[in-house]
Amino acid sequence: MRVKICGITRPEQGMAIADLGATALGFILAPSSPRYVTPESIASIVTAISRPIHYIGVFVNEDPGEIRKTVTRAGLTGVQLHGEESPDFCARLRDLLPGIEILKALRVKDGETLERARGYFDRVDTLLFDAYHPSLHGGTGKTLDWESIARFSPPIPWFLAGGLTPDNLTDALTRLSPNGIDLSSGVERSPGDKDLEKVALLFDRLRQIRKSSVS
Repeated sequence: MRVKICGITRPEQGMAIADLGATALGFILAPSSPRYVTPESIASIVTAISRPIHYIGVFVNEDPGEIRKTVTRAGLTGVQLHGEESPDFCARLRDLLPGIEILKALRVKDGETLERARGYFDRVDTLLFDAYHPSLHGGTGKTLDWESIARFSPPIPWFLAGGLTPDNLTDALTRLSPNGIDLSSGVERSPGDKDLEKVALLFDRLRQIRKSSVS
């Protein structure tokens, strides 16, 4: 299972989280976010990490040309679109960035959101389901209603996000079978300041879940 820790702002924390076992680090490139980090800061983290992991930039309603420039400057391997980007926008961006993973985040409000998700199946590489908030685009700490997506099985890989913590992870993965999980506020002391003890606990819980599923 892929494990993405999002909202990385500090190089030493990014390196430590990679060493703990994260398969991807997420960086917020929306200037209005308290977790915003510059492309140059991302590049310094990327060059300091020797493990082969993914680096995902999170954008909100950004211009495709600016996204492409940032991908190059920061050394990103993936782009997560967390705004109102249409399926056609995603398709154009995927053509513009060959070899770069395109993820589309959807804030699940009701069944209509899941119907809209179908329009992205052949336009992106990966989906991400987050909790709905009327004004904020992510990192709210609000837990996604797991039952709302329990019977939804997209034909492409997907991440579960939205209020995940080390404490509720076992319950979430008992109910759902995502290809990956995405955590931000659930492993923080404050926005952008990761709690490495919580991150370590997260990976301990994952090992326990894997062990119980095998036995």
